[in-house]
Amino acid sequence: MSDNIIQFNEQVIKTELKDLVKQSVEETLNSLLDQEAEELTKASKYERTERRKGYRSGHYMRNLQTTSGDVTLKVPKLKGIPFETAIIERYRRRESSVEEALIEMYLAGVSVRRVEDITEALWGSKVSPGTISNLNKKAYEHIEAWRNRPLPSEQYPYVFIDGIYLKRSWGGEFENVAILVAIAVNQDGYREVIGAAEGMKEDKEGWRSFLVSLRNRGLKGVQLVVGDKCQAMCDSVTEVFPQAKYQRCSVHFFRNIFSVVPRKHGKEVGRMLKAIHAQEDKAAALEKSELVAEKLRSMKLNKAADKLLNGVAETLTYMDFPEEHWKKIRTNNAIERLNREIRRRTRVIGTFPDGESALMLVCARLRHVVSTQWGSKKYMDMKHLYGCDAESVLD
Repeated sequence: MSDNIIQFNEQVIKTELKDLVKQSVEETLNSLLDQEAEELTKASKYERTERRKGYRSGHYMRNLQTTSGDVTLKVPKLKGIPFETAIIERYRRRESSVEEALIEMYLAGVSVRRVEDITEALWGSKVSPGTISNLNKKAYEHIEAWRNRPLPSEQYPYVFIDGIYLKRSWGGEFENVAILVAIAVNQDGYREVIGAAEGMKEDKEGWRSFLVSLRNRGLKGVQLVVGDKCQAMCDSVTEVFPQAKYQRCSVHFFRNIFSVVPRKHGKEVGRMLKAIHAQEDKAAALEKSELVAEKLRSMKLNKAADKLLNGVAETLTYMDFPEEHWKKIRTNNAIERLNREIRRRTRVIGTFPDGESALMLVCARLRHVVSTQWGSKKYMDMKHLYGCDAESVLD
């Protein structure tokens, strides 16, 4: 019975299949390159026609990494016209994505040996330790250039700023390091990540230096700055952008009040606080806050009433702006979502070797987010703010 059982060498089969797929990929890509050359020259090989725009002049070899291994591309050389291929452009983009992945693995504390194994599994070939080291050096240069780039837009009416704490080692001990992050909505209604910097602590010097750097890089036209309650930040905003108003995040404000409210009163107090921000204008909201404070005192929640009256005005600044924008500018949710994504990626690392590494990974993640729909999707209709098309405001 056992003589009739057919036995397979699984490793041999896998190797044969991989070679077959690799050969198929190589043939397909080279066929596409030939087709692109024919379209550019308006003629096939050796064809004589009046429509011909250029001539073949052989080809050169170029390697391309694929999941099936390295394949050899025969890239056509042309006389009379340049050969620009979509395949090579995709190759360049792929090289960039590979670099980003290697950088993130390195910063995440993955060993060089493990990075080699991962790259072989993903792309069919190993990346050498020297390549990883060079990519890491290049990454620092790229991120520094990105952090210090001139801001491209003419105006940034809405700016959202926050600090995110990560852990780093210092002198054999662990300490928190603050990464300061700023995003903004430009005059066309699109979001941009405009800055990130290591702040050590969220003190006035750190915030002032950060805001001054943003101003020097071209941050202008600021009408509203949205952030959590941080006196150092508020003072710095007033100093660097005196024309801008400050909006305290209403969500963080509510949490601050709930910190002195017993759980049994949580739902009722929550409804009362929401009623303040449901008013049609700032005057009505301030009047409502007085009534809510009286109610809180009647419930023997004097600390909650004091917190409400002392801070509510800062949470109503958004009402000085178009109602159509209220929902998006009354909280710091726009930047909190980015922070959650950063925490998700940095949580697995635990402690960074230094603040520079922490900043580098945060910036790498921010750059990735910007390249997605987040940065290309319109966030607000700015005609409500300017009263006309944004372009006419800048003329």
